[in-house]
Amino acid sequence: MGISKDPIFVPGVWGPYFSAMVPGFWLNEGGQSVTGKLIEHMVQGHAAFPELQAKAAARCQSVYAYLNSHLDLIKKAQPVGFLTVDLHVWPDFHGNRSPLADLTLKGMVTGLKLSQDLDDLAILYLATVQAIAFGTRFIIEAMEAAGHSISTLFLCGGLSKNPLFVQMHADITGLPVVLSQEVESVLVGAAILSACASGDFTSVQEAMAKMSKVGKVVFPRQEDKKYYDKKYQVFLKLVEHQKEYSAIMSGD
Repeated sequence: MGISKDPIFVPGVWGPYFSAMVPGFWLNEGGQSVTGKLIEHMVQGHAAFPELQAKAAARCQSVYAYLNSHLDLIKKAQPVGFLTVDLHVWPDFHGNRSPLADLTLKGMVTGLKLSQDLDDLAILYLATVQAIAFGTRFIIEAMEAAGHSISTLFLCGGLSKNPLFVQMHADITGLPVVLSQEVESVLVGAAILSACASGDFTSVQEAMAKMSKVGKVVFPRQEDKKYYDKKYQVFLKLVEHQKEYSAIMSGD
C-alpha cells in the first residue's frame, strides 16, 4: 500500500482511493495473493517434508524456524541468499494480482535436480521467499514509474514475523524494512480507529503518532545488490518466457 497527496493511477494496481487508509491521502494497493499459502505449498509438497516435520518437532520449533536455521548451516561462508544461484521461482501459482493483473499466469520453477533431501527443500523454500520479494520489487517499480516515491517498506502480518522473509525483502528491494514494536500491528490499527471514534484523539494521524512505535529496522546488505539484480533479470525473463510458451501453444 502506498499513499500520496495527489491521485496516482498505476496500471495493474488498485486505486487510487481517497482517505481509504489515512484521511486526506490517496491510497494505491498492489499485492500478491496467498503468499503464505504458496510457501506452505512448496514446503509441504516436498518429499523431505516428513523429515523436516520430525526434526522441527524434536527441537520444539516451527518448520520455518528450522528451515531458517538449516539454511544458515548449509550456506557456509557465502550469504544465505546465494544458495539459489541456480534455482529460480516465478510465484504466480494463483495468477498475478499486481502489477500484471493476469489471472491466467502460472507458477514456474527452473533449476530442479533429482535430489530431494532436506537441503533441497530448504533451498526451494528460500527461492520461494525470494520470488515473493522480487514480486514486491516488481510492484514497487510499477508504482514508482507512475509517480510514487518509495524509500521505506513497512511490514506487518504473519510473514513479517519470519526474519528470512524480512531480510530478503530488504536485500531484494534495496530498501530498509520497518517492523512495528507491536507484533500484532493490525490490532493496533483497529485500536487507533477506535480511539478516534471515542474522541480520545482528534485525528487518525495524531492517534498513529501516539499509539504506534517502531520496533526494528532491517537494512539491505548493499554488498549483495549485484547478485539480486541478476536474479531479478531472471525473474522477469520467467514471465516473458511463460507468455511466449502460451503463445506457441495457442497458435495454429
